[in-house]
Amino acid sequence: MKCPKCSADARDIARFCPRCHATLRYECPSCKHEQRQGGQCEKCGVDFLKYINAVVAGKKIEADAAHDRLEQRSSLMKNLLFVPFTLGIPLIRNLLLGSRRDRET
Repeated sequence: MKCPKCSADARDIARFCPRCHATLRYECPSCKHEQRQGGQCEKCGVDFLKYINAVVAGKKIEADAAHDRLEQRSSLMKNLLFVPFTLGIPLIRNLLLGSRRDRET
């Protein structure tokens, strides 16, 4: 087969061009079907770019939620450590406001 970018000869089983390293075989991120052209899957019709963007957006939402949980825990621990110095006022405020925020969401 010929490379579409540099027209060099490449074996049919090659994933990349041996000369310019252009991608010669694409794998669908959804159904894992291998094809010669990127962009949209010939088998299931999934647009590669939209699929990857949706996966990345979902992972970002999960990471943000985990970060928020860690932030709440660290704030609680910090308030617990400073109870002797602050008389527990920030701890009480955090617990009361935290329960209100939980009810709103």
